[in-house]
Amino acid sequence: MPFATAADGARLYYEAGGAGPPLLLVSGQAQDRALWTGARDDFAARHRVIVFDHRGTGDSDKPETAYSTRGFADDAVAILDDLGIARAHVYGVSMGGRIAQWLAIAHASRVAAIVLGCTTPGNAHGVRRPPEVDPVLASGDGLRMLPYMVSPAWAASNMGFLMDFDRTTKSRPVPPGARQRHYQASEAHDAWDLLPAITAPTLVVHGSDDQVNVAANAQLLAERIPGAELYMIPGGRHAYYWENRPDASDRVLDFLARHPIDG
Repeated sequence: MPFATAADGARLYYEAGGAGPPLLLVSGQAQDRALWTGARDDFAARHRVIVFDHRGTGDSDKPETAYSTRGFADDAVAILDDLGIARAHVYGVSMGGRIAQWLAIAHASRVAAIVLGCTTPGNAHGVRRPPEVDPVLASGDGLRMLPYMVSPAWAASNMGFLMDFDRTTKSRPVPPGARQRHYQASEAHDAWDLLPAITAPTLVVHGSDDQVNVAANAQLLAERIPGAELYMIPGGRHAYYWENRPDASDRVLDFLARHPIDG
């Protein structure tokens, strides 16, 4: 099993597959590499795709120290270092999009283009989710979260996928303390003042019906980051990368093709 070593010694599990320009996929809060099931195959047809488990999740170490989105970005760089990748595209969703912001700010030379999916600039300057969603998100209860992730119709038609995902995540449980540290890191994120310094080509993708990170945040990010493109998915919920996968994956692939790493 391949592991990178973070600056504090934590071991970080990752997988790499496919061929082409490297693309780092960054999962959301308290999620491991399983989040990208299905979508990673879309990208592996054209890219060398790297997925990994955040500290506190999956097969990575679970240190009982404070986590932060900037620290998670440093972890991601440790994985690129272990693979010998000098520069990569980055696609992050939810908290992964917050991590991608820090990658583009604090590690600009390592980032080619970035895709910010269903994310926000942070609570200090972003639009907060409805208050009733917060305890559901913090709980990590997949059943309670499901209506916020996908539409009931899609869930009913894709129950096999959802059950497989549930089995996989339960086989690699996130300890309650690590889940809380993930939630705190995501809620504390604030890169607002430095977003205008991002020079990497940026695509912001968001579902119009997202209640976990409400859609108004997509416009804020697109306006704050110079030259950013915005793509809204009509009817998309928080897990648009599952429910609206063909549309979303095609849009991301087109964007990355227009911004080659060596171009």
